[in-house]
Amino acid sequence: MPPKEMTEITKQTRRLSINWQDVAVNLAIPLAGMLVALLIGAVLLLFLNVDPVKAYSVLLSGAFGTWPGFVRALVYATPLLLVGLGICIAFRASVINIGGEGQIIAGALMATWWPLTFRDWPGWLIIPTTIIMGFLAGCVWGFIPGLLKARLKVNEILSTVMMNAIALQLMNLLVRGPLIDPAGVQAGQYLAQSERLPAHAWLPRLIPQSLLNVGAIIAVTLAVVVYIFLWRTTIGYRIRAVGLNPDASRYAGINVPFYQALSLTLAGGFAGLAGVVEVLGVQHRLLEGISGGYGFSGIVAALFGGLHPLGTIPASILFGGLLVGADKMQRATQVPSALITAILGLVVLFVVGSSIWSKRWASRRKIAAIKETEVT
Repeated sequence: MPPKEMTEITKQTRRLSINWQDVAVNLAIPLAGMLVALLIGAVLLLFLNVDPVKAYSVLLSGAFGTWPGFVRALVYATPLLLVGLGICIAFRASVINIGGEGQIIAGALMATWWPLTFRDWPGWLIIPTTIIMGFLAGCVWGFIPGLLKARLKVNEILSTVMMNAIALQLMNLLVRGPLIDPAGVQAGQYLAQSERLPAHAWLPRLIPQSLLNVGAIIAVTLAVVVYIFLWRTTIGYRIRAVGLNPDASRYAGINVPFYQALSLTLAGGFAGLAGVVEVLGVQHRLLEGISGGYGFSGIVAALFGGLHPLGTIPASILFGGLLVGADKMQRATQVPSALITAILGLVVLFVVGSSIWSKRWASRRKIAAIKETEVT
């Protein structure tokens, strides 16, 4: 075989082979960031006369040390993953969706009203239609700021935050009015919650005597779908192109405002699904605070996963475990909840910030590869 062809085959083999050094570095850098965050958190714990070793051992054992704790972490991870998938789509189009909380509420409202209105429908019909309607409700809540950005150049950060406030007030109005539990009113208890959904509208449980439901399988399946959508379809390619360079995309004939609005709409839909799963799979009714802060935590999970749909799966499980372990650590050590929030914030800050070093490592490897190619 001629030397030129041998050289080309060697180059292709290098491209296809896995560089385990890069893999190790990309894993080690975020772990190092987490370690630094936990060390700073240990100093804060010492100021409160709390043993950091005991506190962190409780945190880890509460999250991943027992089977019930791990199952609970998966329950927390499900809405985080669904919101995170929408964040991956939005951020790939270079738009920022801070409206996850409102979109979750929109999906939860629809997931409550639909089954209560059509309660006579069988389970095989009411469950999928509720999921679809909840997705569409979230899409509407994401489409409004998307349309404002596309047509009027309104900053999506401001509009999505305002949509959160509108959704919250709408939920407070409905859960204390038309959707309030009539049984509670008759008993003289005006609790801010809806009527309990009919049992045939509940998502099936994956593990008996636990809150883990089919929503977890739906979320993982959708992660694969989103990956295929972003990297294997024309629309996904255009969304990523818009995020990488809007000016070049516009020059190439891509309708940049349309794909930015589409990204916010889809992000709202996935956050709406998180609200559906919370209502149908966990609470079985609409409650105040149904969003649980997942709209903001989902952003963190997506950033943990490198804004990649498949990477968001383990990131959501990890962050869900941290939330579960933090609850147990607070009960065991009696530290203020604000400190728990601060420690989790430090973890997020250092892990996300560590991506700078990952990018520097990748750029150095790329320069080295180019020089090697030139020499060859």
